Amino acid sequence: MININVIQMNKSGHADLPLHNGRVPYWLAQRMAKLGGAITESIVMEYGIDAFMAKLSDPLWFQSFGCVLGMDWHSSGITTSVMGALKKALNPVAHDLGIYVCGGRGKHSLKTPQELISLADRTGLDGKKLVQSSKLSAKIDNTAVQDGYTIYLHNFIVTKAGHWAVIQQGMNTLNGMARRYHWYSKVMSSFIKEPHAAVCGQNKGLILNLTAEEALETQQGILNLTSENPETLLTEARRILMPRHHNVRSRDVDLKRLGSILALAHEKKVSSFDELLLIRGLGPRTIQSLTLVSEVIHGTHSRFSDPARFSFAHGGKDGHPFPVPLKVYDQTINILKTSVEKARIGLSDKRTALKDLHRAAVRIEQDFSPVKKNFDEIIKEEKKHSYRYGGMTAAGPSKPPNEQLSLF
Repeated sequence: MININVIQMNKSGHADLPLHNGRVPYWLAQRMAKLGGAITESIVMEYGIDAFMAKLSDPLWFQSFGCVLGMDWHSSGITTSVMGALKKALNPVAHDLGIYVCGGRGKHSLKTPQELISLADRTGLDGKKLVQSSKLSAKIDNTAVQDGYTIYLHNFIVTKAGHWAVIQQGMNTLNGMARRYHWYSKVMSSFIKEPHAAVCGQNKGLILNLTAEEALETQQGILNLTSENPETLLTEARRILMPRHHNVRSRDVDLKRLGSILALAHEKKVSSFDELLLIRGLGPRTIQSLTLVSEVIHGTHSRFSDPARFSFAHGGKDGHPFPVPLKVYDQTINILKTSVEKARIGLSDKRTALKDLHRAAVRIEQDFSPVKKNFDEIIKEEKKHSYRYGGMTAAGPSKPPNEQLSLF
């Protein structure tokens, strides 16, 4: 689990992640877009656009969301791939859904201003103001807060009401880490007076933070071209530091929560969602994935303190905690998309059933003791049967146990 000390302020926070190279395989990228889009639509349909934007600006929810989509559970690649998937999924339906994703990585981030002006021309939003907000948020994290991370990814997400969120990421080549920053306009009162809701990472001592309240006089001094060269201590209000190890370990997850989900899926603990269970071919493994997806849609803030747990929905492309089960992934997408489509025409049975999965997991968890099986045995079993579910990693498909290499 990730230990967090939370102090609510204005900016939503940021997370430190191991810097990873590599690309998302096509077979995963297309599925991430489909599932990410369906999850987003489910949240908007159930709780509204503002609720989705608030979730998006929560570093732990975002990490959990990326895990459910099958990305490496702790890596910097989650940011790039999740935002790429959301842009691909949401922009084609932006007029109806009311959420627009601009920017991206590298050269795509530089196109953010023109994308925002184009969006403003189509929607009547204040393009000049949006462009200014985009540039300021990037400038503050890159320059006003000099923490050693250089911004290389910038996504600006806008709603039809003109509210916006920023998700951007910087890299530090010296320590091999990436840092993700989250902003949300609805809870921010000023760009230059402590816009940060949290600063997450290891305290490396004094850093230059010209947005701190103590630096207000310094800001004025700089404007007056004085010779001051102040440094202020940036307090780490919230610490979200992902470990460097690739494998998922027992200390990375809440075993009580994971155990209740496994019990719900594999021990037939609940019967309040008969409509869902009667779906042809829907077995325990898919229920396990759907329950974790349901958590991402319906869970409250406190449910995301252990993002690694959500990798037990669809594994990871690097094979940790197990290969991505493509058959299960596709079933999850189909069920979720069907529930959204039916809800649009007033049929809410599947939508209610999916919500019941989250409620059931919470209910079981109250009196649940951590799983009896050894944590490593659970992962070993998943890997052993991975080939049955169409298991896939960036290195290729899973093989039956007698053909599996020592890698698994």
